[in-house]
Amino acid sequence: MKKNMIIGLGIAGGMILLLVIWYVGTYNSLIRLNEDVNGKWAQVETQYQRRVDLIPNLVNTVKGAANFEQKTLTDITNARSQWQAAVGPQAKVEAANNVESALARLLVVVENYPQLKATQNFLALQDELANTENKISVERGRYNDAVRTFNARIKTFPTNIVAGNIGYTDRSYFQSVSEAENAPNISFN
Repeated sequence: MKKNMIIGLGIAGGMILLLVIWYVGTYNSLIRLNEDVNGKWAQVETQYQRRVDLIPNLVNTVKGAANFEQKTLTDITNARSQWQAAVGPQAKVEAANNVESALARLLVVVENYPQLKATQNFLALQDELANTENKISVERGRYNDAVRTFNARIKTFPTNIVAGNIGYTDRSYFQSVSEAENAPNISFN
């Protein structure tokens, strides 16, 4: 009888040990995935910051080369300030979308100033901005990939039990603003 009890306790202890090992492994895996999402978002923010840092140079070049439409420059400056003041991923995305919209309007308006398009400073800044936009696009994709992996993992049984215990919920994907596929409408009235 004692031998059967010892075997039973050994089996129960072994199962508990396996459960603890599984839980710790799953917990650590979720922490790594969460940190991956955080790291990918930090890369998106880095590229947004790079874009925002280019804006004063772009605005000053435009001001110096043409008697430029002041409202467009003011909109860009305001959008830049909103991005710098935004807190949290959702607010940063909304502010970044405003920056994108203002920059798109600027680049459309610039088309009407051939002497500006020909200046070396403007061309260099425009190339740098295009490069930054490409980097932003890549980092947004990487962020969304990390979010997809994280969200799938926390929803999968039995990992969802551990995720629920540590308070992990779905992370939001980066989504562009509605109507982002449409070019801005510029009018010189």
